[in-house]
Amino acid sequence: MSTETFSFQAEISQLMSLIINTFYSNKEVFLRELVSNASDALDKIRYESLTDPSKLDSEKELFIRITPDKENKILSIRDTGIGMTKADLVNNLGTIAKSGTKAFMEALSSGADISMIGQFGVGFYSAYLVAERVQVISKHNDDEQYIWESAAGGSFTITRDTVNPSLGRGTEMRLFMKEDQLEYLEEKRIKEIIKKHSEFIGYPIQLAVEKETEKEVEDDEEEVKDTDAKIEEIEDEDEGGKDKKKKKTIKEKTVENEELNKTKPLWTRNPEDITNEEYATFYKSLTNDWADHMAVKHFAIEGQLEFRAILFVPSRAPFDMFETKKKRNNIKLYVRRVFIMDDCEDLIPEWLNFIKGIVDSEDLPLNISREMLQQNKILKVIKKNLVKKCLEMFAEIAEDKDQFTKFYEAFSKNIKLGVHEDSQNRAKLSELLRYYSTKSSDEMTSLKDYVTRMPEKQKNIYYITGESREAVENSPFIEVLKKKGFEVLFLVDPIDEYCVAQLKEYDGKKLISVTKEGLELEEDEDEKKAREAEEKSYESLCTQIKEILGDKVEKVLISNRISESPCVLVTGAYGWSSNMERIMKAQALRDSSMSSYMASKKSLELNPKNSIIKTLKAKVDADKNDKTVKDLTLLMYDVALIVSGFSIEKTDIFADRINRMIKLGLAIDDDDEEASTSDMPALEAEDVVEASEMEEVD
Repeated sequence: MSTETFSFQAEISQLMSLIINTFYSNKEVFLRELVSNASDALDKIRYESLTDPSKLDSEKELFIRITPDKENKILSIRDTGIGMTKADLVNNLGTIAKSGTKAFMEALSSGADISMIGQFGVGFYSAYLVAERVQVISKHNDDEQYIWESAAGGSFTITRDTVNPSLGRGTEMRLFMKEDQLEYLEEKRIKEIIKKHSEFIGYPIQLAVEKETEKEVEDDEEEVKDTDAKIEEIEDEDEGGKDKKKKKTIKEKTVENEELNKTKPLWTRNPEDITNEEYATFYKSLTNDWADHMAVKHFAIEGQLEFRAILFVPSRAPFDMFETKKKRNNIKLYVRRVFIMDDCEDLIPEWLNFIKGIVDSEDLPLNISREMLQQNKILKVIKKNLVKKCLEMFAEIAEDKDQFTKFYEAFSKNIKLGVHEDSQNRAKLSELLRYYSTKSSDEMTSLKDYVTRMPEKQKNIYYITGESREAVENSPFIEVLKKKGFEVLFLVDPIDEYCVAQLKEYDGKKLISVTKEGLELEEDEDEKKAREAEEKSYESLCTQIKEILGDKVEKVLISNRISESPCVLVTGAYGWSSNMERIMKAQALRDSSMSSYMASKKSLELNPKNSIIKTLKAKVDADKNDKTVKDLTLLMYDVALIVSGFSIEKTDIFADRINRMIKLGLAIDDDDEEASTSDMPALEAEDVVEASEMEEVD
């Protein structure tokens, strides 16, 4: 039969070159990966046989068999799984790059361990850690038996198999071992690796073991014809004076298949009898993770509905946790110990996509389809219970401060997404939120702790959103709140904007943004009277500034939230905050039409105690049409945009204004400059005082 040659896809070639030419001490992972792939193939045929039992006719027994051939230096791994057609061999083993290929190479170059290979879906290529040449013989029910072969030189061949005995169904991988990797042909080493990595695989893993049996026969018996048998002469050393008869000992070699994974599935056992080491081993075999889990919840639900589950929280977030096209492969669904699927979207909500584990139901039908699953009420009850148990597990983690800090660093986005999406569990999830605040120093605070620290007169929970902690810590919006001793939470994660939009209150106290209009601070009668007097006194200045700024602001008013800065820009109570506007502008695929009605109208709030505002008021009172007032107002507006978290649209005009300020400060008189900026009123020399005061704004 003719042999066809194919080229590896470029990224796969790179990956194989990396695997072959780089030194890794942890090469044993190849066996874990190949056994895991064999198990997946068996899962697939078992699943197909639920609806069509005749699929198993070609090979009734489901097993994985490892056969070491020391003489020829070949390690064979055989499974009776679904097998691969010729097209599968071409596509899956070389010409179509998996999405994880590039990600895995990037992870390796940044110092990750080779043992992570399975997480990226390219575990097959780990065979080249120990083999110089690999043959894959495969037989699918719908096709002939084919041989895939490659020594990793950038290409592979596929030939119709006319030389090997028929597999019936399934795949046999033959690894032609490198000279320095012959340890993996040793029985003891193979057993060690299987116990370590593949103990909980749901199918029997058999190892072809050579056993010697001894037969003792007397010398006068017929000569043994077995040419392989070794004959040794031993003497019966009786010390008495008995006759010494010569005996023959025949050592017969037989090959037996020894099952290596007799341990029953962990989830069927009593949680009290299982050690943490066993959970860790099970977690690693389930997820291909090399690190231990952070927490585990093992439980059984009984009554109208029966199922068992083991849920794990990993010790760190996966690299592609929020990848939109990622196949969800975190909770494996079994029905009465039979694997059904590992990407059932209705089993756990998206915000819990980092949870790993298995669910084994007693009630779901074995031949359930995806469409039936979506409609299935049992599944909805399972989902509700899984979420409930996850929340219990998070509450247990929260009892250990250090452990919870690690958990929150890795999965805080998921918790916040849960607050946004899961209205039923919002209150419980809000207990897990942690933020830095004006009083928390270097430790994050919970909403519960915030409430216990609130002064008696404080009625609401205050927060500020922004790009970073550094940006919001010295924000003018929190000046008065800090003076009053009111704590302000710093929400600096982009997802906080979405989270807080849904979490309207906590423990009966409203969450109030300090950057939006309508901030009502608790004040006594004297403070209220003083504020009303100031509002009346500054009415003319507010009107004049509104005229100058026109449509840029909706209104100009006296502020109750700033004590040092001259002014800030606040947004409407129901539109986007400045931070949300920044986040939405950064969306690559955003719908710009949404910005027009969600971007909030801005209000300029003035600080009547600031010397700049006082001097501006005096100028307006003296002469409404003072030509320096307009330029200073526009500059002040631009500065307010920056300190309030907005971006300046016309940066060239802003730069012009700043440059003119610098020239005034340096007493440079430039007639040409005046001519070129005739559209902006020039600042007169007598206004240097105001200009120098403007420099104090920041």
